[in-house]
Amino acid sequence: MIEPLLETRDLCKNFGALQATDHVNISLVPGEIHALIGPNGAGKSTLVKLIMGSEQPSSGSVHFAGADITDLRRPERARAGLGRTFQISSLAMEHTVLQNAVLGALGRSGRVMRFLWPVMSDKALVAQAEQALERVGLADHRGALTGELSHGQRRLLEVAVALTLEPKAFLMDEPMAGLGAEGSARMTEFLDRLRQEAPILLIEHDMDAVFQLADRISVLVYGRVIATGTAAEIRANAAVREAYLGEEDA
Repeated sequence: MIEPLLETRDLCKNFGALQATDHVNISLVPGEIHALIGPNGAGKSTLVKLIMGSEQPSSGSVHFAGADITDLRRPERARAGLGRTFQISSLAMEHTVLQNAVLGALGRSGRVMRFLWPVMSDKALVAQAEQALERVGLADHRGALTGELSHGQRRLLEVAVALTLEPKAFLMDEPMAGLGAEGSARMTEFLDRLRQEAPILLIEHDMDAVFQLADRISVLVYGRVIATGTAAEIRANAAVREAYLGEEDA
């Protein structure tokens, strides 16, 4: 049996009387894409925050690369190899594409940024950033202001920033959001290749992309995982169809 690279064990988060996550057990193994789906309000965003360290659980634990990381802060988890892209863009719109990628590489180094321009003179960081931009197809836009990019290009830049962290695993929060059919197809193709470098925990509403990419799918409803299985198993699951897939078809 392949050991999980990332695993949550009975993860719970309560906000007063509201239980946002209810004993969630999910895992991510090398080489796979594990998709997490569910209706709005299912607890997906809370689960992401618990995994990345921006929220602390009420009970349960998070394990990564054989270590219990429950008490680690978000920057420490990133340096340990957890790379994330965001549902809502976290890019610096006033900076260039290359500058954003360099800032990602700086985060991997663990150094503190005081001024941007001295950092841009660091040849190793710039080379690392340029390599990431090349991989996502943004090398020709390195000097463009991030705010001038299309929505799809910004999503690709977020992936490039995550790549500069040289992650052992990716957590991707709705990378297809707002891309349109052509952009989603390009992103799907890229993620399909990327899984061989590092496995991906994918939170996504684009069900075509989910069923095309995912080796496993977990369905979260009211904070609890109601099913985990292959795409075929999830499609055939009556409880899933009633709770989520039927809602999508309505």
